[in-house]
Amino acid sequence: MENRFRIDDPAGADARRQVAVQRLRDETGIDEVMIDALVEQFYTRVQDDALIGPIFASRIDDWAPHLAQMKLFWSSVALSTGVYQGRPMPRHLPLPIDARHFDRWLELFTETARAICPPIAAAHFIERAKRIAESLELGVATAQGVILAKGERFVRPTQVWTPD
Repeated sequence: MENRFRIDDPAGADARRQVAVQRLRDETGIDEVMIDALVEQFYTRVQDDALIGPIFASRIDDWAPHLAQMKLFWSSVALSTGVYQGRPMPRHLPLPIDARHFDRWLELFTETARAICPPIAAAHFIERAKRIAESLELGVATAQGVILAKGERFVRPTQVWTPD
């Protein structure tokens, strides 16, 4: 039996990727124009958001490079293009975020996707966004020494104010 996934056949791998990407484009209607619009509109909402906006603002001075990376990221996530080469987990681990932030991120993303994408494309993006949020939340929790059980969420302890 022939192995269809040979490591020593980069041209074949590229051809298979192109077929897979085109199949996803055909099935979902997603293309780079849609990804650009989704990323631009989503991050406009993020910047204006009272909960997660300040976290982004404290780390991003120039939004153009960040948006360019996010467009590559979503192309890779939604269409399996492989154009994003970053490592998002290490960038998120030191952030002061927990389940509340991931929930808000996902809420804004879902609203944006549903507002600008056809239903099939929105569902495709949202399903992947849910997985991303869950994965990052698990990573952040683990980095804080918290091992979450299935279905458990990571909420950072808050300091209770006490009078002196």
